[in-house]
Amino acid sequence: MLKPIRRIVTTNTAEGRSRILSDGPSPHVLETASHRGLIDLWAMAEGGPDTATPDGADRPVVLAPARGGNTFRIFQLPPAGVGENDRVLSADVFARMGASDAHDADAKHPNMHCTRSIDYIVLLSGRVKLILDEEETILEPFDVVIQRETNHAWQNLSDQPAQLIAVLIDTSSGT
Repeated sequence: MLKPIRRIVTTNTAEGRSRILSDGPSPHVLETASHRGLIDLWAMAEGGPDTATPDGADRPVVLAPARGGNTFRIFQLPPAGVGENDRVLSADVFARMGASDAHDADAKHPNMHCTRSIDYIVLLSGRVKLILDEEETILEPFDVVIQRETNHAWQNLSDQPAQLIAVLIDTSSGT
């Protein structure tokens, strides 16, 4: 099960005074398999910020951000060894995230994928291996990855689910 993430969204009243619009767990969750999934916190489509939208994440939870937009999310990886080398499960997970085309099913790791985005990622909890085509590195909490349209996979090395936070910015119109 994914850990619920409290999300506080603010707004302005008609008089221009700030207040809380919503406060509670983000309802925009895609739990794909055994402690693995995405929790979208906010998203913007092409055209820039829209402060009138009460819930920017109220859309299907998919891997890639909308064209010209961005996505702010938490993602969770299952404990080490849980479904790790299951290529059929990985293909299903990427299909459920609307990302079959991003999935590299024949790569060295079953979860290798590449999206048309620049991603700013911070490991919040756990110990995770970042797997690239030519090398790998170990991440500790608060390590930061700038993922630039590169084929990659994540592998949790700890015995508890690992959580990462990410901002994904679409690059499909710029490259």
